[in-house]
Amino acid sequence: MDVTAGELFDIYAIEGGEPRPIGVAPRSEVHAKGLWHRSFHCWLARPDAATGRLLVRFQKRASGKDTFPDRYDITVAGHLAAGETHRDAAREIDEEIGLAIPFDRLTFLFECRSERAGEARGVPFVDREISRVYAVLRDEPLDAFRLQAEETSGIFEADARGLIALFEGRIPELEAEGRVPGEGGLRPSIERVTADRFVPRDPSYYLEVFRRLLQMVPPDRPRSS
Repeated sequence: MDVTAGELFDIYAIEGGEPRPIGVAPRSEVHAKGLWHRSFHCWLARPDAATGRLLVRFQKRASGKDTFPDRYDITVAGHLAAGETHRDAAREIDEEIGLAIPFDRLTFLFECRSERAGEARGVPFVDREISRVYAVLRDEPLDAFRLQAEETSGIFEADARGLIALFEGRIPELEAEGRVPGEGGLRPSIERVTADRFVPRDPSYYLEVFRRLLQMVPPDRPRSS
């Protein structure tokens, strides 16, 4: 997706607890004024037969992002451009990480709203999103990913139950194995991940995602122990 400041989003007002469309605005104005807009979230996870764990994949946002650069985030996420549906936005999966996954293969988890404020490159922003959250279990190794440089500076994976412990505050950090861009392609990377290095959301969002991912593992597949 084009992520220039002029990209247009549908915008909404929240009335009676429900979003009501009120027009269209450019991305820069949406984030400057904190206007409600829609986004697509998709989490990928890999059941690891060798260890019995469920490994959750998450990206590291590129340094040039206009919101939360260099933070860990959802495997794939994107705003819906004006007129788009979530089915349309699922193309973000191929664009950001190079995997062609049909929308019909995704499992809908839940819808949520979030409000976050911050500053990127000296410019303050307010990000108010109405997000539909999806997930899919996939077996591809990290080396199979192709990262969109302007969006993503790395792809990592960590044990789902370890991530739950991290966001519950029971452990201070967690080791994540990943791949980051290097000369000639992706190179291995190990990072010590802390909860405060993820895009700031209510911890209940992350916990709900990780728990639901564990529930997606079929009975005949290994579960994280």
